[in-house]
Amino acid sequence: MSASTHQRITSLAALTPVHRGFHWLHLHQPQIHKWLLEMVRIPAPPFGEQARAFWFLEHFRSLGLTNVHLDQEGNALAELSPEDDCTSTSPVILLSAHLDTVFPADTPCDPVERADSSRIHGPGVCDNAAGLSGLLAIAAALRYAHINPPATILFAANVGEEGEGNLRGMRHLFGDSPYKSRIVAAIALEGSGTAVVTRALGSLRYRITIEGPGGHSWSDAGTPNPILLLSRALTAISDLPFPSSPLTTLNVGSISGGTSVNSIPSSASALLEIRSSESLPLRDAAFEIRRIVTDTIVPFISLPSPPSVHLESIGDRPAASLPADSALLAALRAVDRHLNLRTELRLGSTDANLPLSLGVPALAIGTGGTGGSIHTLKEWYDPAGREIALRRILLLLLATTQITPQLGMESTAASSDGAMHSIP
Repeated sequence: MSASTHQRITSLAALTPVHRGFHWLHLHQPQIHKWLLEMVRIPAPPFGEQARAFWFLEHFRSLGLTNVHLDQEGNALAELSPEDDCTSTSPVILLSAHLDTVFPADTPCDPVERADSSRIHGPGVCDNAAGLSGLLAIAAALRYAHINPPATILFAANVGEEGEGNLRGMRHLFGDSPYKSRIVAAIALEGSGTAVVTRALGSLRYRITIEGPGGHSWSDAGTPNPILLLSRALTAISDLPFPSSPLTTLNVGSISGGTSVNSIPSSASALLEIRSSESLPLRDAAFEIRRIVTDTIVPFISLPSPPSVHLESIGDRPAASLPADSALLAALRAVDRHLNLRTELRLGSTDANLPLSLGVPALAIGTGGTGGSIHTLKEWYDPAGREIALRRILLLLLATTQITPQLGMESTAASSDGAMHSIP
């Protein structure tokens, strides 16, 4: 971190409008709490985030943001632009939080508060109602302070971060969206705490399905059994020499198929995931998995009704990292130094995976407070003490709007050095 970077943050934090923004965050913690409770009550299952997205559009409008709209993928978007910017090509800083939870639509989602604790209990209350309420709080603080940023801030309550959503909200923003060539940096608000994800944990997810004619367990004995064939394939996959450096992991999360104990099943399927912090082990594992599942049915291809195998990709999260010399990371460190916070850099799987893989400076950051039992019905969030984390995000966001030329150069340099030009 250079002295000039630290001086820039010190000067920025001393500005009267920034103090007004901090003041709003201090006075309006009850309002942020209320927003969080309201959005938790709105189900946002995978591929069913529309109601919560509409809630965000309403609140974006009430705050006086501009160009409030729902894009083709279902992301709720709004802008805060410089007063003198009338172009549609100027640089954009993306501030986002994902709308979706891991819970199905019929999951009871009324939050529970207890008199003897500041904890809030409810599915999705931390992941990611904490991030979403932080997104709205930052927008409100900026509007209250009448801050005119030097670059456009794009607020996005985006879809498709969890599971089989496969980052579809981010894929659209950096793919078919008119913003794709304008975004020079991305900050994703993710859950509780103050950790910052700058290394994107990559993953490949597959549904493996083996089908056969099926039949009676006695009269059709000898007919290829998809469950047994799938079991052989999974055993062979688990015996692959996955590297320990970089650590690469395998998980089989679900197996299904068959109808009864005395029936040869006509199909069997499994959901499989590989994770790694680097791309090469993922590509190697994908090649071996495809080879194994194909080889599983080779001994039976001469049968009148041979079994078939289908390997369907249901998730592809690219591995990447924010360069150590990125201006975005320097700004974060300077903000943390100013606020006397420790910079905790971590590896994780977030919406930041997508822009990082494209060479766009990005990170995911916690919005303060504490949480636990994530992705379970016992999930909880405690917002106590989150004000300092929100101040940090506000200051980092404003600092980022001041360095769009450097960030744009980083993205251009990454492209010229061979970083991915298309959506993974």
